[in-house]
Amino acid sequence: MAGPLSGYRVVELAGLGPGPFAGMMLSDMGAQVLRVERTEWVRDGWQDPAGDVLGRGRRSVGVDLKTPGGRETILRLAEGADALIEGFRPGVMERLGVGPDECLGRNPKLVYGRATGWGQTGPYAASAGHDINYIALSGTLAMIGREGDRPVPPLNLVGDFGGGGMFLAFGIVCALLEADRSGEGQVVDAAMVDGAAVLATMMYGFKGVGVWKERGTNLLDTGAWFYEVYETADGRFISLGPIEGHFLGELVRLVGLAGPGERLPRQYDRSSWPAMKERLAAIIKTRTRDEWCELLEGTDVCFAPVLTPEEAVTHPHNASRGTFTEVGGVVQPAPAPRFSRTRPEIAGPPPRPGQDTNQALADWGFSTSEIDQLREAGVVA
Repeated sequence: MAGPLSGYRVVELAGLGPGPFAGMMLSDMGAQVLRVERTEWVRDGWQDPAGDVLGRGRRSVGVDLKTPGGRETILRLAEGADALIEGFRPGVMERLGVGPDECLGRNPKLVYGRATGWGQTGPYAASAGHDINYIALSGTLAMIGREGDRPVPPLNLVGDFGGGGMFLAFGIVCALLEADRSGEGQVVDAAMVDGAAVLATMMYGFKGVGVWKERGTNLLDTGAWFYEVYETADGRFISLGPIEGHFLGELVRLVGLAGPGERLPRQYDRSSWPAMKERLAAIIKTRTRDEWCELLEGTDVCFAPVLTPEEAVTHPHNASRGTFTEVGGVVQPAPAPRFSRTRPEIAGPPPRPGQDTNQALADWGFSTSEIDQLREAGVVA
């Protein structure tokens, strides 16, 4: 059985970060995603597609958007698509003549998905930026890091992928559901600054009632001794997170944290957290990571070893679930989430830019003579 989005067709104007990630998510779920590359990328052969796993599962065509023929080609593709993804700065698609008005004019049911850092409107909208800037403006970056230290960017997971690409994919699917009912398309404005803020909703709630204090002193940001990463005797690390009292009691018992008859400080007595953290850290340092795994795995202490990417791939739990897979010789995360009936699958490895131009355009309704004319004119490659 094909994935849950089988039958939907998406045009993705190739870019970086959130757009390709959204395209990957939709493709993994069964949508037919056609990736439109710049013709110079096709001719120059500038990238080895093997490691471009965000581009997996789709076909690629090369189109010069700056030509009249390229503009018309995109509009033709939009006519036969359910959704379109683009990640250019605000105004670029309009200047190219393939903005929402033109595309929806050809296909009123089209969902036009736009991924940007700052959004389509606002004082910052026309400025350049990257993940670190977007999550900074959202207030999220300021909350990540240890006490007394600088904020720590969590790779580009919160802006590009969590707050950007994932929200874009979610928005597109929401709009597709609505279009199926109303028969009308619309524009999805997925801004990374918006998405990063939404990801921090719970923390904003905590702050609103006064329980979120300075960075690195709170329950979930390494302030609490019972929600922390600890170094083991062999220089590796384990994670502990027994937030609930009964889980914490299990940890105290198993690691021998309390002496005979000793009463530990109340769990949420913040004044005791630094000393309790030092005490637990000293105990964890007495055994290797594997020894702690042997003792704590399978218990309710909310434990997991901190694995390297290489270790994560082969860990028995991940292996049993098929969390990772290999496509085109590259090990990578498998599609998620899981479905009981419509099983998602990766349609294939990332394509070389433009490798499917002829066949893909033919499948989207272009005749052989039209494709030949476009190629001779340098519109496609």
